[in-house]
Amino acid sequence: MRAGPFERAIERTLRGLYSAVLYLLLPVTVYHLIWRGFRQRAYLLRWNERYARYGAASASGVPHLWVHAVSVGEVNAAAPMIHALLREHPGRRLLVTTITPTGSERVKALWGERVAHVYLPYDLTGAVSRFLRRFRPVAGLIVETELWPNLLFACRDHGVPTYLVNARLSERSLRGYRALRPLVGRALRTFRTIAAQSEGDAGRFARLGARADQIAVFGNLKFDVRIDTRAIDAFASAFRARVPGRPTWIAASTHPDEEAQVLAIDRALRARWPDLLMLWAPRHPERFRPVSQLAIAAGLRVATRTLTLEPDAGDAVFVIDTLGELQSFYACADVAFVGGSLQPVGGHNLLEPAAVGVPIVTGPHLHNFSDIAAQLLRVDAVRIADDAAGVGQALEALLADPAERARMAEAGRTLVEQGRGALRRTLDLIAGLPPAQAR
Repeated sequence: MRAGPFERAIERTLRGLYSAVLYLLLPVTVYHLIWRGFRQRAYLLRWNERYARYGAASASGVPHLWVHAVSVGEVNAAAPMIHALLREHPGRRLLVTTITPTGSERVKALWGERVAHVYLPYDLTGAVSRFLRRFRPVAGLIVETELWPNLLFACRDHGVPTYLVNARLSERSLRGYRALRPLVGRALRTFRTIAAQSEGDAGRFARLGARADQIAVFGNLKFDVRIDTRAIDAFASAFRARVPGRPTWIAASTHPDEEAQVLAIDRALRARWPDLLMLWAPRHPERFRPVSQLAIAAGLRVATRTLTLEPDAGDAVFVIDTLGELQSFYACADVAFVGGSLQPVGGHNLLEPAAVGVPIVTGPHLHNFSDIAAQLLRVDAVRIADDAAGVGQALEALLADPAERARMAEAGRTLVEQGRGALRRTLDLIAGLPPAQAR
């Protein structure tokens, strides 16, 4: 649908105002990188990519199929799709962009040199144009909720078809776009397809400004994550052999404001099970050392994955201070608490523990995973508590009831298996792209 002169004038005005504000805020981006760099040194590196300044070593002018996944969670969600793209389109060059260093590390860990990787540049008109000229995307597959107006308008103007895949939009995020809705709604309409995770997500994208003919409900790619069950079972068996008979829970993807609550929950559980083992996997790498220190200050003996590989009989807390191993460690636990849910972060991926057969406990803040939480709740594979005390009570009840744990585990595994299918529907989106050029 071609826009009329009046609509184009409105778009130019909105884009001009938005871009002017971004350029005025350009010094803030430098401050942000330095401030984040004090907490995670990787933010002090590769600044040229943030502004789309590439050296001669970068592939120049070679067409790429482009996937954007902002951070490690989105990379993991996109992993089945990227694996399939590499398998089904071996002649195409694949570019995967992220925004965070943890996302970058995950891309390199999963695919190494099999894909090209850079940070997505800031949404500045010049940077976006340089990015598109350098990598010449034949199509862009943007994962979940990355709505950068200048990037999307530039893709349209350069003739790059874009698709919002595994698309989700919470009520909270919808409210957050309120001030930019006239601009974001127009940018949203540049997508060829918005492949929503659920009917609720589809409705919210329509309210934000997408056209009805753009939106389709594809389901959630996270259901299509394939697990090497033999390898994970072997890993869990070897782990349990090191700590035989000990009740074990995992606190996964926790955030700073949850850490004191996690220790309080563990203290209460330990009063009943003195030989309890807690596996602790903070969400962000900069929290690996602080949570170890917090546990030590609480009088607990602590081991870490990087230093000892496995806990021994005397360790009370084992900190998983590595990336990419969380699902394997889920399989080592009797029950899992998934963080980001005791504070209004919105929760994290509940399907990872479900897929390996671990019953799940969370707090109430699940707006980023409301559909998945509802599905797990419907088959009674998750316990959703109102607060930290409720999480502790749910964990205690499950640790004391092996039969209920087994029932919840089977319900979760079955739900994951039945939910597959989004991957095939997503891959079909790009089936009509022109053939790949020779490498």
